[in-house]
Amino acid sequence: MTDLVSLQGVLAIFLWAALLVYGLSSLWWVVEVTLLSRGWKQDTEEVWGLDDIQVRVLTIDAESVVQQTVNALPDNITDVRVIAEADISINGAQVHVVPDDFDCNATNKGRAVEWARRNVDADKEYLLYLDEDTLVTELTGLPDADFIQFTEKPIYTGSRLTYLCEVFRTGYQFEQLGFRRLSYPLYAWGGGFAIRREIEQEVGWDVATITEDTNLIWRAARDHNLTYQLVNDRFRNQAPPSLKAMIKQRRRWMSGTIGDDHLLPPLYRPLYFTRVIAWAFSPFVPLLAIASYLLPGTAPGIGLYSLLSTALLGILFVYMFFGVVGYRKHPILWPVFLILTPLAVVLHSVGALWGVVSPVEEFEVTEKVTADVIEQANHLDEGALAEHDGTGRLLRESDDEFEIGIFSDDD
Repeated sequence: MTDLVSLQGVLAIFLWAALLVYGLSSLWWVVEVTLLSRGWKQDTEEVWGLDDIQVRVLTIDAESVVQQTVNALPDNITDVRVIAEADISINGAQVHVVPDDFDCNATNKGRAVEWARRNVDADKEYLLYLDEDTLVTELTGLPDADFIQFTEKPIYTGSRLTYLCEVFRTGYQFEQLGFRRLSYPLYAWGGGFAIRREIEQEVGWDVATITEDTNLIWRAARDHNLTYQLVNDRFRNQAPPSLKAMIKQRRRWMSGTIGDDHLLPPLYRPLYFTRVIAWAFSPFVPLLAIASYLLPGTAPGIGLYSLLSTALLGILFVYMFFGVVGYRKHPILWPVFLILTPLAVVLHSVGALWGVVSPVEEFEVTEKVTADVIEQANHLDEGALAEHDGTGRLLRESDDEFEIGIFSDDD
């Protein structure tokens, strides 16, 4: 009898501890999107023009992918640089090749941008960093801030499963609207951000990390009174073309997060710990709710536990709902995505869980596809991407229109 009581006590502690970790992460997300995000649009007035920007596109040697990215830039951006690991030819941009003998603490992508920091001339106020596959949208200028993060909206590249996961992830990223009220924004998307040139010069990239974008903003926040602004322009980048590529990408993200969390002040670390656990172990959230119903009387306050765990399960569907709103999917399609939420949660978390159990130390570029593949996957006319000039939406004329493709961006 004593052993049974002891076992129930241990189980009760475990269940409540797990609920607390997930609950804190979910509660913080709600605070960010409901309280901290209030009034963010008031600070997005454009102060700097396109002639105040130098664009830097980062790649190894993906010539055709980079060419499409450069083609999509607004015509009024005249200073475009491509930082590459191999000699490639790009129309409309000056290509800088990182020498093989260049050595520093940073590796891979970080090594390339550190070399560029030291050797590529720039006389503009801002450096706009783009990934090789980033297609800018509605870019007509910049607000006045030290670090300007653009939101993303991954485009369908042929894998329905990865696209589903990207819709889910986009919903979760609505929390970025509240980052401007934090001393340390909780992460950065390196595929589309602008930083004041003088701050980038002072902070640099010369550190060993595989998530150099988040590492940079954390060090900049630590060393400067950093002003941060989110611009919700939804730059288009590519959803991973395969489930394998996505899982490896998520593993790298989680590995880099764990490796760099020492840069955060002590007050932020418990919060970040709950987020790491909540992401990697989110597929187990339904088990908490199931346990509360299958094991009545097992833990003190099991009735309250059942209510809270069910609410926590429901928040996963809220993330997906925000995702379909961010993608402007037609309301008639919302039930499809909500029904598929459990599948998205599991697939989105597999790589993160792998990163917790077995962190990776090497940077691996996520596979990209060419413009013709994207056009075919999304039922677009040939050359539709090439016609995009970066100052408007990519596929829709306005934000008032809906997308009617379930697993594609055709409209």
